[in-house]
Formats: sequence, C-alpha cells, structure tokens
Amino acid sequence: MQAVLKQWQLWSLSVLVALMPLSFSTDQHIKALPVALLFLAGLGLLARDRQTRRSYRAAWPVIAAALLMVGFVFFNVLVHRLGWRPVDRPAHILLYLVIAAAFSQPLRMRLVWAGFSLTAILLGAVCMVQHHVFDIERAYGLNGGASASIQLATILLGLALAALMQLLSPRTGMWEKVLHAVAMAFGMYGALLTQSRGPLLAYAPIFMLLVLLHAWRTGHWRSSLLLAIAVSIVAGVATFGMRDEMMTRFEAIAPEVTTFDHHDGARGAVGERLEMWRTASRAFVAHPFVGIGINQFDDYVHAEIAAGRSNPVIGKYNQPHNEYLEAAATGGAPGLLVLLLVFALPLRYFSRHVLDPDEAVALPASVGMALIGLYALCALTDSVFYRVMTQSFYFFMVLGLALRIGWLRRSPPN
Repeated sequence: MQAVLKQWQLWSLSVLVALMPLSFSTDQHIKALPVALLFLAGLGLLARDRQTRRSYRAAWPVIAAALLMVGFVFFNVLVHRLGWRPVDRPAHILLYLVIAAAFSQPLRMRLVWAGFSLTAILLGAVCMVQHHVFDIERAYGLNGGASASIQLATILLGLALAALMQLLSPRTGMWEKVLHAVAMAFGMYGALLTQSRGPLLAYAPIFMLLVLLHAWRTGHWRSSLLLAIAVSIVAGVATFGMRDEMMTRFEAIAPEVTTFDHHDGARGAVGERLEMWRTASRAFVAHPFVGIGINQFDDYVHAEIAAGRSNPVIGKYNQPHNEYLEAAATGGAPGLLVLLLVFALPLRYFSRHVLDPDEAVALPASVGMALIGLYALCALTDSVFYRVMTQSFYFFMVLGLALRIGWLRRSPPN
C-alpha cells in the first residue's frame, strides 16, 4: 500500500523534524511532544507505506548498525543480569529507528535545514548570555547543567557542519545562505564558549574535509579556499580573544600529559582522563570477552580505588571519557567491535554518495559523513553515547539522513 500524505501533513512532519535538535537540547517537558508525534507518524508510515519500507531496505547498513548496538546492549545486560535500567539507551535508538521513517517522505527540506540553523543560533545565543552576561566560565546551554558543556558543544558543532553544507549548496537562496552563515558562526562560537577542547579539535579536520569535498565535487576551489581561510581567521581571533581562558586550557594539555603519574600526578582534566583510560584498559584486559557490564564502570572504579590500583581523583566519574575504551571495558572485544561498526557501516554508506552529481543526495550524505567523523573523533576524549542528548542527536540525524538518501534513490522528490 502506498500512503499519500496531504500537503498540511508534509508541512507538519517537516516542522516536527526541524524542532528535533532543539528538543534534545532543552530539559523542558514540552520537548517530548515532537518526539511522540513523530514516533506515532513513523509507526503509521511503516505499517501503511511501501515506499517507506523500501527506503529502510535501501539504507540497510545504517539500520543494521543501529540494531547491532541495540542487540548487543540487551545481550550484555542479560549476561551480567543488570536489570532494566541499562536498556534505556537502546530503547532510545529504537525510538529514532521509527522516527526516521519521516525522512522517507517528501519533506520540505529547506524548512528542516532552516529549523536546524535556527536551533544553532538560539543555543549559541544562550551560550553567549551565560558566558558574557552571567559570567559562567563554561557555557552549558539549556539541558543538563554545568556537566553538559561537552555534549552541547558536540551538538552545536554538528549543527554548524549542517549549516556549512547549506551555505555551500548552489540550491540555497541568498537569504537562506545568510541564515546558515549566521548559524555556523553562532554554533562555532557557542561551542567555543563551552571551552570543550575535544569537540573543537575534532571539528577542525571535519570542517576542512567538507570544504575539500565540496571543492572536489563542484570545481569551486578558489571560493572554497577563501571560505576556509576566512573561517579559520575568525575562529582564531575568537579563540585568542576569550580573555585567555581557551588558550590556557589548550596550553595545559602538554604539561598534564608529561607530568602524569597515576599515584599522585593525575591532576587536571587531561591527567584525570589518562588515569580513567588506564583503569578502563585494565578492565578490558581483565574481562576481554563480555566486559564488566554496561554502566558498571563507576562500580569498577571504586573497587579499583579501594584496592589501591587507581587514583581516588577519578572516583567522581562514572564513565572513562573515551567511547572506545568504555565499549571495550564494559562490553569486552564484542562491545568494541559493535561500536566500530556503528561508525563504520554508516560512514561507508554515506561516503558512497558524497560525490553524487545530484545535490539533493550529496548534501545529506555529506552532513551524515561529517557527523560520523565528528563523533568518531570526539569519542577519543569523551563518551559520546553515554548521555541521551548526544546519542539521540547522532541516531536521529544519521538514521534520518540515511532514509532520506534511500528515498531519493527510489523516488525523486516533488
């Protein structure tokens, strides 16, 4: 059966999709409304629309990656008898597997991308107010309090990458280009105000890769180079102009690494990370096949501290701030393999389409590939799937864009 949605239904779906990144970034209860409505719409499309099911089949590598993570978490929970609480994360992945069905419809994508950019502007403005008006050292946005700085930076930079692709797209109108340029600037500056080094360091090579791919596909090398130089200069000026806070954090990296000693030298964010990574590596070596159990790193750390094998300074952390080491420690070798596939399978899927001559296909493929690259690099210094906010953003965007490409390959947009 082929479901044919009316114009008002397509506009409604587009508005709800456009609101999703904002719903991840706020702690207001109203944020559940677009999620619930899109979930119900997704169930209906899966049940009634043949084209939607075909889009899922076309995007099978990305769907398989999501289902692999869901299945592994359930397996690990059963093996370690951890109860129902750890299944919250895979439940959210299943939620976005269904919500992704909305992307198999002829959405008003200009509205969707504009909504994403408006979210970046809003969140960036919130960061400015928090830092410059309320004198909060590390801006954290609207969700999660002071501990959410890194997660907010990751989402802001992901939205900035999406805005960058819209800015580069020849299909984008002049006023829309202005909107997306402002969104990219607000997103990058807002992330800078969080003072989160990992996401900012991960963003730089992904930004350059996107500009390079655009130049390669379109032949616009000169304009692409000028854009890269302009953004780099502005970003450098903004970084050096932050009353030395950001430069101080970057300059602290080398001394904290060289003076690290797990007995009494695990000082500073970098030193604490090194000690957490050392502890997580030991957990993997001790439990290489099934790990210590999902969400059990906190208990393991306290046991290691009590035994004198880990520095007490890391007792306040419940995850090792490295997604790869967390997967290895909590899930063993199978957990690490699943995580790598969660990045690799979608990356391969999107990379096959980034140079597509059809801009409608190349653009979501480029955004999808950029988000995976951003997360894969951020995962070296943070647990990007530990918090619902960043996990939801990743799976919503990656699954949705994959379904979008699958739909475009079978049914050209109206």
